[in-house]
Amino acid sequence: MNVTRRDFTVAGAVALGAWDLLLSGAAGASAADESAVTESIEILRKGLLEADKAKLEQVAASQISYGHSDGRVETKEQFINGVMTRKQVVKSLAFPELKVAVVGDAAIARHIYLSESELDGKQTTTRIGALQVGQKQNGGWKLLARQGFRLPA
Repeated sequence: MNVTRRDFTVAGAVALGAWDLLLSGAAGASAADESAVTESIEILRKGLLEADKAKLEQVAASQISYGHSDGRVETKEQFINGVMTRKQVVKSLAFPELKVAVVGDAAIARHIYLSESELDGKQTTTRIGALQVGQKQNGGWKLLARQGFRLPA
C-alpha cells in the first residue's frame, strides 16, 4: 500500500476537524455548566435575601464549609439556622462582578457580596468579597465551600 502526501493531508485535516469538534463540544458542556452554576448562585442569593430555608437547603451541600469574613466557619445546619434566626432585616442583596469557572465536577465563583440591611432602625451596608466552590452532586450544583473576605480599602 502506497501512502501519498495527499493521504497524509486528508488524514491530518480529518484529525484536526475531529479535534475541533471535540473541543467545541467540551466548551458547550462547560457553558451549560457555567449557566447552571450561575443559576444555583442566584437561588442562594434569593434564599439569603428572603430567608427561604427550602432554597438554602436546595443549593447547600451537606458537607458545606460556610466561612464568614469575620473568621467564623459554619456547617450546613449552622449556616441555615443563622439565616433563619438573624435579627437584621435584609433590604437588598446583590452579587456583582460574578465570575464562574467550571473544572470537571467542580466550580469556582468569585463575586462581591453587597447588601443593605437594618437592625433596630440602623441602616448597614455590607460590601465584602466572596469565594465559592461548587460541586456537581446528583446532577445538580451544590455549594460545597464559601469564604467571605474583607476587600482592600
